[in-house]
Amino acid sequence: MSKYHFIFDKTKKNERLKKTFLNKYRNYLPEKSNVIIVLGGDGFMLKILKKYQKYKKPFYGINRGTFGFLMNKFRSYSINKYISKAKPILISPLEMRALTNKKKIKTVIAINEVSLLRQSRQTASLQIFKGKKFLIRKLISDGVLISTPAGSTAYNLSIHGPILSLNSKKIAITPISPFRPRRWKGKVLPSSSEIKIVNLNMQKRPVSAVADNIEVRNIKSVKVKINNSIKFKLLYDQNNSLSKKIKLEQIRKQTT
Repeated sequence: MSKYHFIFDKTKKNERLKKTFLNKYRNYLPEKSNVIIVLGGDGFMLKILKKYQKYKKPFYGINRGTFGFLMNKFRSYSINKYISKAKPILISPLEMRALTNKKKIKTVIAINEVSLLRQSRQTASLQIFKGKKFLIRKLISDGVLISTPAGSTAYNLSIHGPILSLNSKKIAITPISPFRPRRWKGKVLPSSSEIKIVNLNMQKRPVSAVADNIEVRNIKSVKVKINNSIKFKLLYDQNNSLSKKIKLEQIRKQTT
C-alpha cells in the first residue's frame, strides 16, 4: 500500500491542489510514508530534499514553479499510477566546508552547485587547488562555481559551463565573468576530486559562498567534494527522467 507524505509550497497556485490532494489521500507522517511528494518549484525541492534527508525516503516532485527541472509535470490527481511506474535516480551532493574570516567553520551540502561570489563592487581574487596541486594560481572574476551533473543545466549552464551527463562521474568548475585570465573557461574534473578555493584578499575583496540556497559570508577558504555517503532518491515519470532532460539541454546547447 502506498503511503504518501505531501509537502506543498505556500503559493496561491498550490491552494486548490493542496485541498484536493488532502481530500483524496491521507497525509502520513514522513517517517511512516513510502514516498514524499513535493509540490513546488526546483528551489523548493532543493530545500525539502535537505530538510527531509534524514528520513531516507524517495521523493516525487510535481512542478508548480517555472522550469521544474527536478520535478515531474502535473497530469492528474490520480498519482498512484505515475508513482508505481516511476524510475528512481540516485544523486550524491557536494559537501562544502567553509572557513570564514573569523575562523568559523560551516559545513553545508549542495545538490546543484557551490558558488563563490564577490560581496562588494570589487572583483574576487581566488586561488584554486585540486587536492594539493594548483588548478589556477590567481583568478580575478566575479566568482567561480562548482557543479554536479544534476546542477550542470542550472546556474552553471547560464554562465556557459559544460553540461554533464548524469552518469559521467564528473564535476564542473566554471568561472563567473573572468577578468584574468580571460581565456580560462574552467575545468571538468573527476567526481572524486577535492577542490579548495582560497580568497587571496579578504579585506579588500570579500567573498561569499553559496551552497544551492544557503549563503556563508566573508569566506577565507572553502573545500568542496562529492559526499558519496549521502544518496537522494528522486522518482521520475517514465518519459520525464532527469537523464533525458539533461540530454535535451545538451542538444539545445549544440544547436544554439
